[in-house]
Amino acid sequence: MFETIRIQDGVIYNLKRHSQRMNQSRELLLGCIDFIDLKNFITIPEAFSKGKFKCKVVYSTEIENISFEPYTPRSIHSLKLIDSNSIIYDHKFSDRKLLDELSRKRGQCDEILIVKNGSITDTSFSNIVFFDGIHCITPLNPLLRGTMRSYLLAEGYILEKEISVHDLRYYQKARLINAMLPFDSGSDIEIDNISY
Repeated sequence: MFETIRIQDGVIYNLKRHSQRMNQSRELLLGCIDFIDLKNFITIPEAFSKGKFKCKVVYSTEIENISFEPYTPRSIHSLKLIDSNSIIYDHKFSDRKLLDELSRKRGQCDEILIVKNGSITDTSFSNIVFFDGIHCITPLNPLLRGTMRSYLLAEGYILEKEISVHDLRYYQKARLINAMLPFDSGSDIEIDNISY
């Protein structure tokens, strides 16, 4: 399992939520009851102190590896709806075979948007937020409860609601969010660019 953490200009973002999610996964899946605080393990190398970087923490019962790499966001302007009623990805597993398999079905679109039992969930690598002209709303049942999603909900920037494929017509645009993509840094995806 792993956590992906944003480091920008020497600042580690949302570290408390990453520690919480990691320890919840360790307890649920591995039976670990000790708490690992990531702030005691991550030291930013000098070479990664300026700019935007991805810190990847690989773990099981203990921290196994911590790596850093420069981050450049993908350009996403269109989404292909892909049905997968059996998919489960409620922890950040290193094995992403099913997500990769679904991603290969995106055709000419930039990314997929996974539909589970008629409800909108996530893309292959992010949560999603829709704008209806007044409110910013994220699906009630994502595949993975991301740390950025958790932060935005806690701060009241977004709301959560069940969103079906048929509900998409009530929204104007969407934006992808994850640990590396804060809400205010993403680009909008027009609803007309989301299709089967």
